[in-house]
Amino acid sequence: MRTPLVVFGGVVLLFTALNSLFVVSQTEQALVTQFGEIKRVVDTPGLKMKKPFIESVEFFDKRLLDFNAPPTEMITQDRERIVVDAYVKYRISDPRQFYISVKTEEGLRSRFNNILISSLRREIGGVSLRELLSSERQVTMQAVRDEVNRKASREVVKPAAAADQASAAALEAPQAAEAPAEATPATSRGFGIEVVDVRILRADLPTEISQSTFKRMQAELAEEAQKFRSEGDEESIKIRSSADRERTEILAEAQRKAEIIRGEGDGEAARIYADAFSRDPEFFDFYRSMQAYRATLGKDDTTVILSPKNEFLRYLEKR
Repeated sequence: MRTPLVVFGGVVLLFTALNSLFVVSQTEQALVTQFGEIKRVVDTPGLKMKKPFIESVEFFDKRLLDFNAPPTEMITQDRERIVVDAYVKYRISDPRQFYISVKTEEGLRSRFNNILISSLRREIGGVSLRELLSSERQVTMQAVRDEVNRKASREVVKPAAAADQASAAALEAPQAAEAPAEATPATSRGFGIEVVDVRILRADLPTEISQSTFKRMQAELAEEAQKFRSEGDEESIKIRSSADRERTEILAEAQRKAEIIRGEGDGEAARIYADAFSRDPEFFDFYRSMQAYRATLGKDDTTVILSPKNEFLRYLEKR
């Protein structure tokens, strides 16, 4: 008879021991509650203890979590309709407040979506489509992140358990709902999360207006390109005209200097010839005649018919 009792007692003891222990991994943080009341937060990993049967444990991820907002149509500053698909990177920074306000990630998503969409509408409404599709989008995304963080941290929310109880009471006694309700504890600490980043996955035009918008953008870009080409052609003409004028001025100046130098050279040559001629006119005459003979009679196929008494041949006569 004692053996079954010992076995039963061992089983009960083992079950109690297992129910009083829990493990927190390095990627988690735990919240110990007792009948819905928060007792403590466990944010260090390892084997932990709790009161068996009367305390329960809620686990929350410490890593970055994703929240993808559904594609939503918005209007930019230049009145362009676009479909924006955005996502948020966040982490649970205060598990106690997170549990009080939304309890689970699903509860957060349903309420957090409105904050994200309203912040996106506000910031996107202040920029043009071209800015949103350029590198300037980073500034807009930082503004959205700051706005979402501010709203998520200042959001006044009622504890989830109190809200559920109030709803149930209103269903059971509709007439009581008309009476002034007793003040419900509320908090302004928000959802207990920290928004790390907000990004736009996709920002497309609605299908029905995308083609017309693309054509209009192409026309605007073509007009701008033509403007740049016209300005470039005008600048090219100015540069070419300036270069041609400088070329003409340089050539004219070079020609003027060349004529001056050539004139000076001819004058100097004439002076030298005149000086040489004045020193020995007979030798100078003989030298010039020899040069004329070489130029005229130096070629084999040259035939000259002259009178023997011609002045040109005077230095060829025998003396």
